[in-house]
Amino acid sequence: MPVFTSDDAEIAYEVVGEGAPILLIHGFASNAKVNWVETHWVDALVNDGRQVIMFDNRGHGHSEKIYRTEAYGAHIMAQDAFRLLKHLGHSQADVLGYSMGARISAFLSIHHPEVVRCAVFGGLGEAMIIGVPGSEDIALALEADHASDITDPSARAFRLFGEATNSDLRALAACIRSSRVKISPDMLGQIQAPVLVAVGETDTIAGRPEPLAHVIPRGEAMVIPGRDHMRATGDKVFKQGVLAFLARRP
Repeated sequence: MPVFTSDDAEIAYEVVGEGAPILLIHGFASNAKVNWVETHWVDALVNDGRQVIMFDNRGHGHSEKIYRTEAYGAHIMAQDAFRLLKHLGHSQADVLGYSMGARISAFLSIHHPEVVRCAVFGGLGEAMIIGVPGSEDIALALEADHASDITDPSARAFRLFGEATNSDLRALAACIRSSRVKISPDMLGQIQAPVLVAVGETDTIAGRPEPLAHVIPRGEAMVIPGRDHMRATGDKVFKQGVLAFLARRP
């Protein structure tokens, strides 16, 4: 993957296909390949006539690993996304983020509205407003000597996922400990781009999509039937809903 420098970090990225650009922002402990290639999102979007821009968030995948907590936070990572679009010469793009990537997409939409044509917040609903608990438990799980030592099932799941994606667990711990500034309804009300909020029906992490969509002026909610947080990522119904949403944006 080629890299570019965003402030204090080397960010790895990839561009595939031709057409209207769409920026993909992956979730915590994942990477562009796991979140978007292996789930066939890239295939679906390229076949729909779009240019896919994806990158590994700082601390993830092939991007630079940083062990300082203050180097992370969604507002900082949104700047990486903004700088990547500028680096590639794009004045605007559609944006699709999942879980932590949805939070990053929200900050990008709020602070750089001029670059976001429309956005999809996947895998994060009401929890974007009220917060997701357990960050320190996840950090401790990532730092544990062995996964078998972890008793909290949710924290253990993140540790196992981090191992499965060959992630740098120390960098992930710094990332999850970063400032988790809540995004207030007033801030979300500033988003003028159309936004689709898509959450799995049995997702206990994200919260319901409707309360989040309700506070975004041009927001709409989508429930992904029968899917939890992990299994919703590459769901066929999710893809169909996103492609239909993109087709009807101005």
